[in-house]
Amino acid sequence: MTAPPPREIFIQGVTLEGKTFRPSDWAERLAGAMSCFRPGGGLGGIGAYIGYSPYCVPRQINGIKCVIVNEALRDIEPMAWDFVMNFARDNLLQVAEACLLPEPSPCAPPRNPLPHRTD
Repeated sequence: MTAPPPREIFIQGVTLEGKTFRPSDWAERLAGAMSCFRPGGGLGGIGAYIGYSPYCVPRQINGIKCVIVNEALRDIEPMAWDFVMNFARDNLLQVAEACLLPEPSPCAPPRNPLPHRTD
């Protein structure tokens, strides 16, 4: 039996009262603070590069700034997980849970959700 894929937590830039969260670059700042948590650990020195961790990335969805946090971060670094979740709670931000669905194969025929009638 395989383990279910990790969920993703969407921290939205909208407060529980429906107001846009400020500052406007909050998502990039939060994801930037988590950038060192990546598969294989962070590289230092000359091999280092600037980029977001795949476990915590900023996105804009339907015009709303969000940070998508992969639940795998909890296993890699529980304190980092607590930091981002406490950030959302302390700032009264809306949070939604989801899971990744596999991308459809480009070679797969399209699915027909309705059964074919034969009468």
